[in-house]
Amino acid sequence: MTNTNVFNQSNGPLYTQLTNTFAAPGIGAAPDTGAAAAGSFFALTTNNVSIPSSQNLLLQILNAAGSGRSIRIASLSGGTTAAATLVVYSGGTVTVGSTPVPVNTLLGNANTSIVTTRQNTGTLGGTFTSLLSIPLTAGLYALDLNGSIVVPPGQSLSISLGTGSQVGSINLFWWEF
Repeated sequence: MTNTNVFNQSNGPLYTQLTNTFAAPGIGAAPDTGAAAAGSFFALTTNNVSIPSSQNLLLQILNAAGSGRSIRIASLSGGTTAAATLVVYSGGTVTVGSTPVPVNTLLGNANTSIVTTRQNTGTLGGTFTSLLSIPLTAGLYALDLNGSIVVPPGQSLSISLGTGSQVGSINLFWWEF
């Protein structure tokens, strides 16, 4: 389909004819879609966890120093049965309670994530920096981060949901490159 400008006269001093290379149907998709199709998009969930009084639900991913890949956080979602605070940290230490396994979102794909995971209830220890903090009411939450948080080799990302006496969940989605 040609795209000719009606003010662009063929007898003028500068005449150009543009060609529009658009081919239907046009499809626009987020980077998550391409990463998922390539088998490089992963999901990690805490499932629904009962959080004891005065404690937080903690989830951490660690990217090993020699991994050779960076992690881009796509989204964070979950829920809580009572008012809580969701905090995302760079660094920190989570005492291992369990090590949930990341799932490749290209179901049936054999690619595995490079991250090491830790999940527990308690308080985040070690040295950390708060990246974002969001007060929540009871119900669902969802943050679309679009890869804006990058976890390079040798770094970790920790997420805290709480404090106390409620049931909560954290779902983390990312792609690796």
